[in-house]
Amino acid sequence: MSKVLVVANWKMNPPSFQEAKGLFDATRKAVEKYPSSVIVAPPSIYLRELHARYKGRSIRFCAQDVSYDARGAHTGEISLPQAKEAGIVYAIVGHSERRARGETNEDTRKKVAAALAARVTPILCVGEAKRDASGEHLEFIKEALRIGFADVPTAKISSIIVAYEPIWAIGGEEAMKPRDMHEMAIFIRKTLVGLYGEGARSLKILYGGSINESNASDMVRAGDVSGLLVGHVSTDGVRFAALLENLSKQA
Repeated sequence: MSKVLVVANWKMNPPSFQEAKGLFDATRKAVEKYPSSVIVAPPSIYLRELHARYKGRSIRFCAQDVSYDARGAHTGEISLPQAKEAGIVYAIVGHSERRARGETNEDTRKKVAAALAARVTPILCVGEAKRDASGEHLEFIKEALRIGFADVPTAKISSIIVAYEPIWAIGGEEAMKPRDMHEMAIFIRKTLVGLYGEGARSLKILYGGSINESNASDMVRAGDVSGLLVGHVSTDGVRFAALLENLSKQA
């Protein structure tokens, strides 16, 4: 199988650049030992220096969030040109923690389009807070996809990565069942093929939500995903190395 794409989302960790350097070095060594396609999303304040001191090619950098405006009076925001100049190739858009703070589907629409215009690959996050037997969560996911992709030309559909993160599974040690993720992956592809045609079948889908060294391999093997969006485990060098090791065993 091809290399699994692993996005290490450090969130607001670690608290100092010295610790960030240590974590990145541990990540680099793990990638060298267990070759993987790893994308690191550190706090933006660390991006430039981490990128500058890294001379390899195995790790790419990602912004945890970006503004859809290129410049202007937007206190606290980071523009795509700024983040790109600091070394990013990817940008997370619409993460559940950003949505919890008020980010809307319309915001993700603008950010996805802005990222593509800046030649940055957007990782569009979608996911429901809860689900029940009625299947209402599927309409919720469909709407997030429809609006998030609304300004994307058909030829660019496969340039976007979709990360499915069921909010009810985030923050713990138990991930969604791989069989359920497989069904969701089918639904996501079916939705996008219905909107944009067969070209959407090649789109990469990631899973994010309580992924760790114990469940990562099963999710990739049986969940019909191209990779994983890893949160708290990515900030522990030992556990993240173990996760990559376990993934390498099925490569």
